[in-house]
Order: sequence, then structure tokens, then C-alpha cells
Amino acid sequence: MDREPEQGRGGAPQTPPERRPGLAVRAVGFLGRYRGIVALTFVFILGALVSPRNLQTNEIVFLTARNQANVLFEYAEYGLLAVGMTLVILTAGIDLSVGSVLGCIATLFSFLIIAKGMALAPAIVICILAGSAIGALSGFLVARLRIQPFVATLAIMVAARGAAKLISGGIKISHAARPWYALQDGPPWIFEWMTAPVAGGWLRPVTVAFLLTICVMAVVVRYTRFGRHLYAIGGNEEAARLSGIAVGRVKTMAYLISGATAAIAGICNACHLGYGDPEAGFTYELDAIAAVVIGGTSLMGGRGSMILTLVGTLIIGYANKILSLIGWEEALRLLAKGTIIVLAVIIQETRRRQ
Repeated sequence: MDREPEQGRGGAPQTPPERRPGLAVRAVGFLGRYRGIVALTFVFILGALVSPRNLQTNEIVFLTARNQANVLFEYAEYGLLAVGMTLVILTAGIDLSVGSVLGCIATLFSFLIIAKGMALAPAIVICILAGSAIGALSGFLVARLRIQPFVATLAIMVAARGAAKLISGGIKISHAARPWYALQDGPPWIFEWMTAPVAGGWLRPVTVAFLLTICVMAVVVRYTRFGRHLYAIGGNEEAARLSGIAVGRVKTMAYLISGATAAIAGICNACHLGYGDPEAGFTYELDAIAAVVIGGTSLMGGRGSMILTLVGTLIIGYANKILSLIGWEEALRLLAKGTIIVLAVIIQETRRRQ
């Protein structure tokens, strides 16, 4: 038998008091809202606690400026991929091709510089245009032909890897690798310059390229019409279309920029390795997606920022550095990284359903 509503004064039904969310629910909500900052703080403190000390200076190795610079340098390529990935994910898409595009452009850049002896400026322009064209093709498949982003970018991923092997002839492109290469005596100067310490001996041009790219894109996403349209499409694509936003054009531009940032990462990769490797960038797209998601950008689209992507990149970098410092082998590091990603997605989904 149904209970009658409780009577208040004057015989009026009394509305039951609203229950406050439990402590666990509020904690999950807080973690969902600030999970990137919370995770970064936790990882940083953990790194300071478990890090060994320098035997000569007694400094905590993890906290030194050199170690911070090394983390940024080692994960600059992943960060560059994550910058473009953020734009795509804001539209509720995904780009699985960025790792292969990195490998393709690293191979193309090395081929132009080492094999053909091309000048630096035109080689860089050609490579960035090539990466942008690959990204624009992904955007065309997704936005115009309405192919699912996962399928479209998976196809581009395979094709870009094949193009890298075609350009290289199946070998790593380095000086004197073939007798007809223009450079026989040593690697080009740009390879050494991009990875040599500057600015007091700890910052490198590859790191600067990453930081400049993420700063520029942070401004674009936050303060331009294009950025507002990205959020609108990710929030509700049909509503964005009805409001007059050129959804197809914005989506294509997002994938184009993702291809361009992957091209920059490819150039940095070639300089970092000292040669063009057609296998470079294998599974890098997973780290890029992880950085975006762990930072706090929603896989459902419409919510996130470049600052969060920077936070996510630092979390991935610090976590791997900590596991390296305490001597964990590669297999255990991969397991730990997978666990972190799953936890981030669980927190994200819990918050979305609240």
C-alpha cells in the first residue's frame, strides 16, 4: 500500500528534504572535475618520495631542473601529437593515424635532407604540407563521406605507414645508407641543433617547438571562433549545424591541424633519432590519446582544453620517469599506464552520469 505524503502545517503535503550526495559521490565528482591536477600533484609528490639522491650533491634526482627538462624533451613528440588529438577529440572524434603520420613525415624529412640534399626551409614546408594533406584527407572521410572516425583514421594509419616504407625503400634513412645519398660524411646540422641543450644548458629546440605549439593552439581554442565551434560540435553536432556552423569544414580543419602537428612531431623525431625510421611512431597515438584523456578532456567531445593536455602529457612523462627510476621493466610500465588510463576513463564516465 502506498504511503500518503506527510502533512505539514495547514494540511499541505510536506516535501521531503533533498538528500545531499554521499561523501564517495562528492569525492568522485571532485576527482572528475580536477582529476588532471590531482593526478599531476600526486605523481609529482610520489616521484619526489621514491627518487634516489645524487651521491655527489645529495639532490633529489626527480626534482632537479635537468630531470624536468628531460621529461619535457622525451615526451615532446607525444605532446605534439596530443595537441592535434585534442582538437579532434573536442569534436567527439578520434585520430588513430597520428603515429603513422609521424613515421611517414620523419622518413620524408630525412629523405629530402639526407638523400636529396634539399635545403632546410623547403623541406620543412613540404613536410608540414604533406602532414596537413594527410590530416585533411582524414577530415574529408569523416566529415564529408560520413565514415566513422575510428575506421577512417585506421585506414589512413595503415596507408601512411605504407607510404613511409615506400619512401625509404624499407630501410632507415641515414647518411651514407645508400651510395647515391647526397649526404655521405655525417648527419645534417639540423639534427644535432634540434636536440642540443640551449637556454642555460637544459632546454632543447624540440622542447621549445612543443611548448610554442601548445601555447598557440591554447589561444586558438580559447579565443577564436574556430575554437568555440569545436566545443559546439562536440557538445551537440546537430544543434551546431542548425545554428549555422559549418560542421564539415570545422571537422576537416581539426583533422588537418592534427596532421600538421604530427608532421612537426615527425621532424622532431627524425632529429631526435638522427635518421628517418619508417617504423617510428608505432603506438604513439595511444600515448597521445592517453595524455588527452588523463588530462581531463572528454572523449565524448565538447569539454577540455590545451592546458589539460599539457597536464596529461606531464602525468604520462612523470609516471614513466618514476617507473624508470625505481627500475620497473617495460612490461610493468605498460601495465601501469593501462591501469592509469582505465581509471581516468572510469572517473570521467562516473562524472558524466551524475
